[in-house]
Amino acid sequence: MKAIETKLKGCFIIEPTIFEDERGYFFESYNQRDFCKAIGGEVHFVQDNQSFSKKGVLRGLHFQKGEHAQAKLVSVLQGKIQDVVVDLRKDSPTFGQHLSIELSDENKKQLFIPRGFAHGFLTLSETANVFYKCDNYYKKEAEGGIRYDDNTLAIGWELNFEDLVLLEKDKELPLLN
Repeated sequence: MKAIETKLKGCFIIEPTIFEDERGYFFESYNQRDFCKAIGGEVHFVQDNQSFSKKGVLRGLHFQKGEHAQAKLVSVLQGKIQDVVVDLRKDSPTFGQHLSIELSDENKKQLFIPRGFAHGFLTLSETANVFYKCDNYYKKEAEGGIRYDDNTLAIGWELNFEDLVLLEKDKELPLLN
């Protein structure tokens, strides 16, 4: 496994070591010891989530507040997504900056997102099955979010706004400022 730190401190692209032969391929999608060593810190995941989405579905940008904040390890089991994170850590030199990365079943990359980030993704393939680990339990009362189309963030979504499928509550989220 290789962990590549992104421009957002503490946020890593994880590239697994893949073993391929005439039968197909094999890789460890998660190994607690190797993962923590690669990112240089301890993370203990307590909850796994899975979502299935159709093309154009944008989920996000969501986060959990305060003591319920969550670190996540995101991967795609089937399909392709544009995964986006926004640094919401007010004491961070990259506060308000975002990162966009393509995750797919083909590239097998994962994204580790530390606590203090908003997270969202856009389904680029006909369907996508997204799997992510969380280091804290979900709590509805701690939900937060920011708008996907916030001009301050200027996220370059890979599909046109008119082609996006969003929940009404995601359309009504506040702007970063």
